[in-house]
Amino acid sequence: MDLIYLVVFTICLGIAVVIGEFDPVRIWNGLPRLHEFIVKILPVLRWESLAADLAEWFLPFRLWFKLLIETVLIAFLATVFGVLGAFLLSFPASRNLMPNRGILFFCRRLLEIARTVPELVYALIFVFCFGIGPMAGVLAIAVHTMGALGKLYSEVNENIDMKAPEGLRAAGANWVQMVRFAVVPQVLPNHVSYTLLRFEINVRSSSIIGFVGAGGLGQEIRTAISFQYYTDISALFLIILVTVASIDLICERIRHRFIGREGL
Repeated sequence: MDLIYLVVFTICLGIAVVIGEFDPVRIWNGLPRLHEFIVKILPVLRWESLAADLAEWFLPFRLWFKLLIETVLIAFLATVFGVLGAFLLSFPASRNLMPNRGILFFCRRLLEIARTVPELVYALIFVFCFGIGPMAGVLAIAVHTMGALGKLYSEVNENIDMKAPEGLRAAGANWVQMVRFAVVPQVLPNHVSYTLLRFEINVRSSSIIGFVGAGGLGQEIRTAISFQYYTDISALFLIILVTVASIDLICERIRHRFIGREGL
């Protein structure tokens, strides 16, 4: 059986390599162009005029900072909406909690649709419906977040100890009471952990969906690339890198507190 799995894996890997046009020679020949691009986007910094060079590099910083705040707030609001939808749908989408097969099927398919369509596609749809601006970005990320977190939440729900829910049901509690008092206390730490992780992902996503007019720094990145403002590209990437890294560190500490790993 292990040999069969190995053969199947090897065949799939070979097909993927062919379809993906993975060519080591092509990669080797393209590396100089990658180096050329990196050299273009890096600014000229001289020690004797470092302050002036940095000021020139980040000249539109006030505009970028405003768009950065917009980017983070888009991610935050989208995460809040996505978490609400995912949390409510995760319980009827859990096989061990929902006895009605029809409701279970509907909720699971709804979450699948929400997470299958890429965020950029959702952003294009919402830009068409509601116009250019942050609202389209919030809705696009929120829908995808609902689908992704709903899947993770439901898997957490399906791994709980069923003794407490069964005890409450035997005592006469209804389905909502059983979920509220026997399931939520068990799954809440893991739900919070996944939520914070998703917020980190959404900050990155909100930096990208601006390419289609959904607000945030993505619009500035698109402008810089379109008009070949190479040093602006590196400055924007650096701003996003520092922001995402800072949020990652903060969320990591909060996650560790919720899952009982404060010392890590």
